[in-house]
Amino acid sequence: MYDVAIIGAGIAGASLAAELAAHARVLLVEAEAQPGYHTTGRSAAFWEECYGGPDIVPLTLASGPALRALGVLSPRGALYLARDGEDGAVEAFLERYEGSGVGIERLGRGAIEGIVPGLRRDWTLAIHEPACADIDVAALHQHYLSEARRGGAEPVTSARLTAAERGGEGWRLEFGRAGERRAAVLVDAAGAWADEVAALAGARPLGIAPLRRTVAQLRTDPSPPAELPLVLDLAGEFYFKPESGRLWLSPHDETPSPPCDAAAEELDVAQAIDRFEQVVDWRVLAVERKWAGLRSFAPDRRPVYGYDPAREGLFWFAGQGGFGIQTAPAAARLAAQLLLDRPRDAMTERLDAALYDPARFG
Repeated sequence: MYDVAIIGAGIAGASLAAELAAHARVLLVEAEAQPGYHTTGRSAAFWEECYGGPDIVPLTLASGPALRALGVLSPRGALYLARDGEDGAVEAFLERYEGSGVGIERLGRGAIEGIVPGLRRDWTLAIHEPACADIDVAALHQHYLSEARRGGAEPVTSARLTAAERGGEGWRLEFGRAGERRAAVLVDAAGAWADEVAALAGARPLGIAPLRRTVAQLRTDPSPPAELPLVLDLAGEFYFKPESGRLWLSPHDETPSPPCDAAAEELDVAQAIDRFEQVVDWRVLAVERKWAGLRSFAPDRRPVYGYDPAREGLFWFAGQGGFGIQTAPAAARLAAQLLLDRPRDAMTERLDAALYDPARFG
């Protein structure tokens, strides 16, 4: 009999298990043979203060010190580009984040040319975010898995949840060939499969939708400068950054998908390259790799942390979109405090848990 059974061992489940293990007997269950096989293992992650919108900023800022202390951040910087005549969009972006605590500044054409070589002439406006950093996703994920095991959590892989029944002593959980387990609390940290897990547990799905995101690794002429920042389109149509002498490029796609082992589609890669060629005068010499992952969002695009309002003993830790890795420290700490009914600490004291409560969906 476990105190908590967590379904999903990606960054969400692993980070929460690490937070809970010292205080509860934790079972961490992964359907695949390898934790983090889907979204976590395919992320071109960066710690980017504005990513996800103002409601996500508090989680991102609260997580920053912990990520730095773990040594998983590398300085990168970010640059949101806009075309000539899009001054209104630039001002709206700056106003949206005013007072949020993020560090951003407006740049003109002269400054942009010194940052992005070969920039085409119609890109004259930008917003600079100097604090943006690359995240070593694999190192962060392994840190949480190691911390969970060190605290006594029991990991189980190749175990897909097939049935969940709630009785007087808690949950009876079936995992096919992996057998049966019992737990007082069931945590739904199943990412793209979150609604399916909720349905198995007899709860109402919340409409957490998986969206496909594509990334391609390109060989270009010239090669991207190592100091190039993360470059994004203010309109949300592309982003790219250097990676070991190559360029990682995404069309910033969000294509609805069933929960699955996602794969990149040629059309999305071609669209990304077309958009990239409208930004700089570089030549694309080859597409060396391409991949896709699923990012899962609740209907209001805020994550879902907390007990289900109608299904006793079911705790949601899902809907973290593409910001689940950069917010992992604060999100996991807050979720553990909510699950165990423990007081807030310095990391979470300024977070508004009501923003992420599953009860908001009625």
